[in-house]
Amino acid sequence: MKLFRLITIPIVVALLGANVIPDSAAAEDGVAVAIVYDTSGSMKELVKDDAGKFTPKYLIANRALVAIANHIQTFATNSVAGNPRKIQAGLFVFQKGGAHAALPFGPFNAAALTKWAQNFSTPDGGTPLGSALNTAGHAVLNSGLTRKHVLVITDGMNTVGPSPALTLPKLQQEAGQQQASVAVHFVAFDVDAKVFEGVKKLGATVVGAANESQLNTQLEFILEKKILLEAEEPPQKK
Repeated sequence: MKLFRLITIPIVVALLGANVIPDSAAAEDGVAVAIVYDTSGSMKELVKDDAGKFTPKYLIANRALVAIANHIQTFATNSVAGNPRKIQAGLFVFQKGGAHAALPFGPFNAAALTKWAQNFSTPDGGTPLGSALNTAGHAVLNSGLTRKHVLVITDGMNTVGPSPALTLPKLQQEAGQQQASVAVHFVAFDVDAKVFEGVKKLGATVVGAANESQLNTQLEFILEKKILLEAEEPPQKK
């Protein structure tokens, strides 16, 4: 039985080294989000879509990425006091036991994210979650925007390289001169959320979703209440 639950605690990261992020005094208000998207072979497996039909997980997740692109674009174009909101984003996928930037981190591009999601059709290989988290985490840590997030959408446990529970402490240990708050959100899609107990203990959000309906509900909550608005109230369980 899939576990469907949410635990949320912010992760506070301090950075060491001159080649990391700009001085916090010079940071700009805005949202930096790195999306880690599971492209492993298990994403070919079937789960129920919104119509109750068994569908490959990657097709369901592709649709979720399009929804994410639309959601962020709407947020970005709704200006505050006449000023457009600043959003930076990147899409990171698995490749040869590590992470690859399918969409390089930079100014948010909804059209590029949508196009990639509509064309992805070749899930394959293992699940290097720790390596991907490390790559995505450093992308947002190097951003000059004030609010930093990593969103991980995955259907399985780490199978290649260091685990996320080993990667997170190393990111946290980059401590000291620059203080930055980084929130990490794991969406366990068709996998028991207990798999991610280690990162939960380190402060990550952990959400379970067993089908397309739950995936969409929880992604909408994370986007609206954590990444874009950063509220702290959990959604009602269904």
